[in-house]
Amino acid sequence: MTSETLPEVRRALLSVYDKTGIIDLASGLIDLGWEVLSSGGTAEHLMGEGLLVTEVVEVTKFPEMLGGRVKTLHPAIHAGILADRSDPHHLRDLRESGIQPIDIVVGNLYPFSSDPGIELIDIGGLAIMRGAAKNFAHVGVVVDPFDYPVVLDELRTAGDLSDLTRRRLARAAFAHTAAYDAAIVEWFDSDPASSMAGDPLKPSIHLALERVQVLRYGENPHQVGARYRTIGDEGLWDRAVTHGGKPMSYLNLLDAEAAWRIAHSLGDDPASVVVKHANPCGAAIRTDVATAYLAAHDCDPVSAFGGIVAVNRPVNLAMAEPLSKVFTEVVLAPSYESDALAHLKQKADLRIIEAEAPTRPDLDFRVIDGGFLVQTTDRLVTPHTDWQVVTKRQPSPVEWADLVFAWRLAARVDSNSIVLAKDCQAVGIGAGQQNRIDAGRIAVEKAAGRAVGGACASEAFFPFRDGLDAAAEAGITAVVQPGGSLRDDEVIEAADEHGIAMVFTSERHFRH
Repeated sequence: MTSETLPEVRRALLSVYDKTGIIDLASGLIDLGWEVLSSGGTAEHLMGEGLLVTEVVEVTKFPEMLGGRVKTLHPAIHAGILADRSDPHHLRDLRESGIQPIDIVVGNLYPFSSDPGIELIDIGGLAIMRGAAKNFAHVGVVVDPFDYPVVLDELRTAGDLSDLTRRRLARAAFAHTAAYDAAIVEWFDSDPASSMAGDPLKPSIHLALERVQVLRYGENPHQVGARYRTIGDEGLWDRAVTHGGKPMSYLNLLDAEAAWRIAHSLGDDPASVVVKHANPCGAAIRTDVATAYLAAHDCDPVSAFGGIVAVNRPVNLAMAEPLSKVFTEVVLAPSYESDALAHLKQKADLRIIEAEAPTRPDLDFRVIDGGFLVQTTDRLVTPHTDWQVVTKRQPSPVEWADLVFAWRLAARVDSNSIVLAKDCQAVGIGAGQQNRIDAGRIAVEKAAGRAVGGACASEAFFPFRDGLDAAAEAGITAVVQPGGSLRDDEVIEAADEHGIAMVFTSERHFRH
């Protein structure tokens, strides 16, 4: 028996949850002389539109059972899908069993992530899709309504799907089922009754990502870059509104994400942050957004050139006017007043982004050779019950406010980091240094005398008293740090000598 003896009538099996475009696809196939097989809700939907459909039970001669759990799980269906048309033994088996081949399978799965539960764990649909994808040399499998017009056009013009198209569609089908399985694993992991409940690091992690944005290039022109998102989910960058400016680049997204998170971590009052290379070069809290931006910019106007600005309040004209005078890559805000937006739009290259408050994932991932490093996300709670004043002098209320502000900011600066703050304004930031002395020196130099009477935050402990002495020379009167050094007693003694109030947080915030 050869492939020439196969029935002339081509057959397609349609079984979908998402019925977008399925009527047009079925109509097109029928017009081309195809027989359409279907079951359950899909069959009812198609017949309700007057389309001639062969129900699966007519093929299997076996009624649906177990409340619809068993419909397509039958040799008459799966043999028709899985038969290798180039294998005479397969063709003989079909002939002897009276089974006709199925040439196209169209299906998509229940949206498990949207409403997870046992009854949304698809078995039959998953099986027919995987079977068709495995046999892509002979069978087309379509899981995305976007591909329906493409499939119909190719069938109309060429009479069949090309090898390249079938291979592409099979790849999409396996990606679809893989994402579905990943969502089910996540559901099991999140079940309070699970044996792994409470363990943030599961035995396996299943990431299913889809590319949603191709970028001009990566960090450098010789690198390619794109933005991916978790399949079945959306983040703020999917819902953000771009009011003007050029498309976002890889570095724009990276820095904007950092700026947006910092702006929303500084507290409930109007806050502004200026970010460069994913690190803040200025930040401030004020009673209104315009003065908060001006204070943040004043921390380091040189570094602010070409930076990212984020605020946690609507942008008004009083902020937009000074902002427009500084070369800025991106500005992010919850919203923009109409006159402020009109003013900013005059800057053709300025990317004006309106976004919701960010969420923080449970886990952080870093790529290493052969895999990933995974850790729970560093979450910052201030002030914490573990905070302890370790010096003779207590911080004043004004110093407490500066300590909390500086600590929140220091936790989001690359290590080693030192942040100097006065009146809830960063006046000097030393970021990403190999030793804490250099981080402090840079912060003091940038402060240029503005730190007198202010606070110093170090995201990790001072290993020696020299860091504390340097802060004292800059005029700092309050210090916040984790503590935990073998020389804590020496550092505390130095603080007492200088009349500095010092607080231990008992929590380190390294950031690399």
